[in-house]
Order: sequence, then C-alpha cells, then structure tokens
Amino acid sequence: MAQISASLVKELRERTSAGMMDCKKALEACGGDSEKAIAWLREKGLSKAAKKAGRATSEGVIGSYVHSNGKIAVLVEIKCETDFVARGEKFLEFAKNVAMQIAATSPVCVKPEDIPAELLDKEKAIYEAQTRAEGKPEKMLDKIVEGRIKKYYKEVCLVEQAYIKDDKMTIGGLLNDLVATLGENIQIGRFVRMQLGEDAASEE
Repeated sequence: MAQISASLVKELRERTSAGMMDCKKALEACGGDSEKAIAWLREKGLSKAAKKAGRATSEGVIGSYVHSNGKIAVLVEIKCETDFVARGEKFLEFAKNVAMQIAATSPVCVKPEDIPAELLDKEKAIYEAQTRAEGKPEKMLDKIVEGRIKKYYKEVCLVEQAYIKDDKMTIGGLLNDLVATLGENIQIGRFVRMQLGEDAASEE
C-alpha cells in the first residue's frame, strides 16, 4: 500500500471538502493518485446520495440571485433534512450558485421527468422531421432522435446542465457532491426566474 502523506490528504480535502478519513482511504485505494482519488470520492458520493434520496426534506432555504443590472431575478427552493445543515455555509453557497445558474441558463424544469409531456412530444416530432429531412436511414431514426433528446435535456433540465462555474461538472453532480459532504438528503425544489419584460418561467 502506498504511503500517503498528511499534506496529500490535506490537499485532497481542500479540493473535495470530503472528510479526512475518506480522503486518506481514497488516496490509499488509488495509489496516491489525487485525480483518481477525486473520481473515487465522487463515486462514493453518488452511492451515498442514492441511499439518502428517500429521506424527508422539511428544512432548507429559498436561494436568491438578482443580476447586477436589476433586470433578472431568481428564487429557488433548496431542501434538506435539518435546520443545522440549512444554516451552513456550504448549503447556503450551493443555494446561491443554483440561483445564479438558473438566471444564466433559464432552464424549463429541474429534471427530465418534470418536462411536460406535450413539450417533450413536440420536441421529438421536430427531431424526427429534422432527421428525416437530413436523409438519415429510417432504421437509425430512433437512435438519432434519442441522442438529440438527451442533448435537449442538457439544455432545459437544471440537474443535467453543465455548471456555469465548472463545465466539467453538472448541477446534478454538484448536488450529489454536497449530499456526500453534508450527509443529508438535499433536493432542488421549485424555482421562479423573472426577467423584466418577459413572463415568469417557473417549475412547480
């Protein structure tokens, strides 16, 4: 087993916000390779997040963001299990960053299953027509349309979007990392985005 220095553990902890023991275990499991250790911790976080997903979320905050020109504003509900976590710096920072994301990207909903059926059917019909117009083989039609629907999810579903501060990470990945760090079920709830002169776009 590779000898893991305290400084390497400290550096990984600063980069991931994971616990000291988890960082040490990750580095030991990955032979002291920090990048592999980050991936190891992320996978562990996804596993933890899945286990916590069914727990009640009756606490939380309403995150907010108002653009510097005063013409775009967002309110978003971020839910957790305890008031202690809701008042924590990492949780509040996450709420603010999600509100900023919504202001910048104007998503339609939080996750793919929230897309209204009529809107999804309309998009599928458009992609099918486009694919046929491009002269693609009929047997490839479903696969091509499916690929375009997945791309559409990344544009309109908040958790599927690339994070504006780090495009290697999705909002869903950011959420799972927070769950792993704070040890609670955390959910993104409703949001409303208002832009001066436009109708409000909201997720109920």
